[in-house]
Amino acid sequence: MFIQLIRHANIILRINNMKIVVDPLLSPKGSMTPVKNVPNQDYNPLVELPIPKESILNCDALMITHLHRDHFDELAATMIPKDTPVFCQPEDESEIKDKGFCNVISIKDAFIWNDISFKRVTGKHGHGITAIEMGPVSGFIISAKNEPTVYIMGDTVWCPTVKNAISQYKPHIAIANCGAAKFAIGKPITMDAKDMLCACKSFPLLKIVAVHMEAWNHCRLSRKELRDFSLEHNIQTQIVIPEDGESLNFDYNNYLNFPTSN
Repeated sequence: MFIQLIRHANIILRINNMKIVVDPLLSPKGSMTPVKNVPNQDYNPLVELPIPKESILNCDALMITHLHRDHFDELAATMIPKDTPVFCQPEDESEIKDKGFCNVISIKDAFIWNDISFKRVTGKHGHGITAIEMGPVSGFIISAKNEPTVYIMGDTVWCPTVKNAISQYKPHIAIANCGAAKFAIGKPITMDAKDMLCACKSFPLLKIVAVHMEAWNHCRLSRKELRDFSLEHNIQTQIVIPEDGESLNFDYNNYLNFPTSN
């Protein structure tokens, strides 16, 4: 299995000889307005795409965890071929079809495509009333024969629903949207360092790939801060923190070791 972080939550997953693009964000650096009333008021995205757009457009399928603008922007919706299969949560099916996509696969519980199994789980995009206001979000457990099982967590904080999903499906790898995204007031709406610690302590065999960092103006946790925190709390062997554009190769027979980086 190959996992390539592109930028923010946009990853490319290669599993069972299929290339799945998750949460494509194609807009150039500084072309989108910032989240208001947070310390960093730079325009989004904060960094450029590290690879050509064509490498993202040329895929076998899309997976959209939810429709917030930092996970599926208008440029991606315009440029990606409209016959591309799109996996999504049921709440987003109609809007994705309205964007012209004709092969939208809404996953309520589970789906099998090209011998790849998808199981949808929910999450909490924040705490308390904020999580309700942010709307529904989904994560996906993806597995195939002779491949590690990966949990794309989506925009969620650490919560019983996420913990139960890991307990039930026992993924080898979790891709966690970190960055401690936060508005002017309230708690973070994505995983922060303490959430990562909880995940590691609860599931010591789980490998966690930390993404969703340093690319959107309301993300507060940097890669360096997470690395330092991981060392301080002795969880550095569980957490992989890739740079934008970096590819990771996870071997099914040896996934407990750190992945090789390309």
